[in-house]
Parts: sequence; structure tokens; C-alpha cells
Amino acid sequence: MSHQDQAALDNVKRALRTQTIETPSWAYANSGTRFKVFAQQGVPRDPYEKIADAAVVHRLTGVAPTVALHIPWDKVDDYADLASYAEGQGVALGAINSNVFQDDDYKLGSVTNPDPGVRRKAVDHLLECVDIMDATGSRDLKLWFSDGTNYPGQDDIRARQDRLAEALREVYDRLGTEQRMLLEYKLFEPAFYTTDVPDWGTAYAHCLELGPKAQVVIDTGHHAPGTNIEFIVAFLLRQGRLGAFDFNSRFYADDDLMVGAADPFQLFRIMHEIVRADALRPEYGIAFMLDQCHNIEAKIPAIIRSVMNVQEATAKALLVDRESLTAAQRSGDVLGANAVLMDAYNTDVRPLLAELRADLDLDPDPIAAYARSGYFEKITAGRVGGRQAGWGA
Repeated sequence: MSHQDQAALDNVKRALRTQTIETPSWAYANSGTRFKVFAQQGVPRDPYEKIADAAVVHRLTGVAPTVALHIPWDKVDDYADLASYAEGQGVALGAINSNVFQDDDYKLGSVTNPDPGVRRKAVDHLLECVDIMDATGSRDLKLWFSDGTNYPGQDDIRARQDRLAEALREVYDRLGTEQRMLLEYKLFEPAFYTTDVPDWGTAYAHCLELGPKAQVVIDTGHHAPGTNIEFIVAFLLRQGRLGAFDFNSRFYADDDLMVGAADPFQLFRIMHEIVRADALRPEYGIAFMLDQCHNIEAKIPAIIRSVMNVQEATAKALLVDRESLTAAQRSGDVLGANAVLMDAYNTDVRPLLAELRADLDLDPDPIAAYARSGYFEKITAGRVGGRQAGWGA
């Protein structure tokens, strides 16, 4: 290997050392589809046990130092104590995710509901989540709304946007100086005629209206087939409005499968735009989060594998020869430019990542390390009895 090649690999490893990936508390618990939830052994019974599992993922991968909470699924009496427990486990509490979609009152919407009483209830919950952020030290409030309509004429589409804007403004004004609002969008489901925040343009418009503390979340599963997600990434980066990712995969709709499972090349293309913008650095402010439901696969190994998938896509993006790519683009060399990307994508980066983990005194193979650790046997034996924390817990 030449001096130049070694220097390039060292630069890649330096960049990968700064990468952090947030894992979601709900991914450690029982979850499923709208048809069935398959219970697993050893899953957490409360938020503390979810954090303990997340801490194992971080200890084995070295890049998952925060865990997102979902309220009320992760509701506790003392959030400062929960944050202290997380710190003792070697992790911190990340984004606070609100829930205004699992209450009977929200049948016709939450913050866009035609009933002002229901809207008040929904906004009060969002404000409660900001209070929780104050107690946990969390930076980000993540908002996703299932609001929408099923039938033409069911409600006034424009009025619902007015109600949405009013609710977002009240919550935005409550945020602290260092806190942010992350607005997520979803193409459809469960509203089948109109969805009140259906795409990145709607989310972006509302964020622009609110101010700089409002940022857009890109959930990689929330798009129509064939959507060029990396274009959305590039546009929002250019505008300074990309606040976070919810990484997952889908084959036909919002499956919430493991990131990189359906289209690893898409994940590489997304990370290429991130690296191109020098936005991988934590100080840039993008939260790289997983949002997945592990229904039939073992949960902790699946989360470890997901973290590794993001690392691999990032490593490949970092290997793109920027100078050669720029030269090919400027000269109109279509095939040459594409070849530069494909060369990086086709590189086997697993040895590089194994070497990086060894440099960090981690096991080069986190999956094998978990299997040898005995942690699954420990939680299977220790978490018997009581109600397992899952959807709605």
C-alpha cells in the first residue's frame, strides 16, 4: 500500500471515529405489524431495562452513545433519575418522541383535529415532552403526526394546515435556547386521502415559517417507490434544514425493516451526500437515528447489525475519490463519474471497520462478541414475569 493510500484510509478512520448513531428505546421492546406482535424472551419491562440494552449496543459498537425515548411508552416518575441511570450505563438520553396517535380522541386528528378541545390535549402533550427534555437534558423534540383524512370533504384541508401551524408555533416558542424541533413527514398511513404532513416540502415549509430551531427529519421508509431520497438530503443540507434521519428500510411501504436491508446502495448514496457536505461531524447537528421495529429477528443483534450497516455505508462514502469525481463531473465524463462512485461502493470495507474497532479496544466483530457475552441468557433468566414493555406500554 502506498503512502497516499494509507493516508486516505487513516482519514476515513478518523472520520468514522466521530460518527454517532442513536438507537430507539422502542426497538428493544416487543413490536409488530398491525396484524400481530410476536413476543420475545428477555425484552425490557421498563425504560430502565431498555436503556441497559442500548448500553450493551454502545459498548460493543462504540458509536451508539444515546438512546431516544418515546412518551408515553417510556414515561417514568423521575426523568432526572432516568438520565442519571443512563449516564451510569455509559449512555445518554437522546431525542424525545411524542405520541399523539394512540388515543381514541385522535381518531380525526390530534393538532389538526376540528375539535379545539382535542387540539388542546395534543398540544399539552407536546409541551409535556419539552418539560421532559428539560429534565433529561435532551436537545431534540421529534414530532410525527398521523393526522389526515380518509374521505374527500371530511375536513377543510387548508384549515388543517392552519391548525398545524398554530400548534407548532406554540410548541416552538416553548423550546429552550439549545433545544430543537424535528418535524417528520410520512407519505401515507393511517390517513389514506390526505395526510397533513405528507412530504419533505410540507415539513420544510412549516420549519421555515417557524424559525431556525425547526428542522426536517428524513425517515428513509416514508417515501413513494423510486423517490430520490439523496436529492432531498442534498436540498435540505443546502438550506441548512436537515436535522435528523430515521434510518430503516422498506420493500413496499413503511416496513421499518433494518436499515440497508432493502437497498444498501440507496443508503450509500445518502451518506455520500452527507460526506459531500461535510455534515458527518457531530457539531454539524444532524442526528443519525434508527427507527426500526424488530418483529421476527432477535432485537439486540438486529440493532447492532443496523449500526454496522450505517457504518459500512459511511465508510464507502468516505472512500469516494472526491478529486476524480469532481474532475469527471466538470468534464462531462458521465461514465467516469459513475465509475468513481461504484468503485467506492464495491469496496469491501469490513476489514477497515474491524481494524477501527480493534484500534478502539473493541471486538472486531460486535455480533460475535454479543453472542459470546452471555447477555441474552442473562436477560432471558432475569426478566421473567411482569409486563414486557412494547407498543403502547
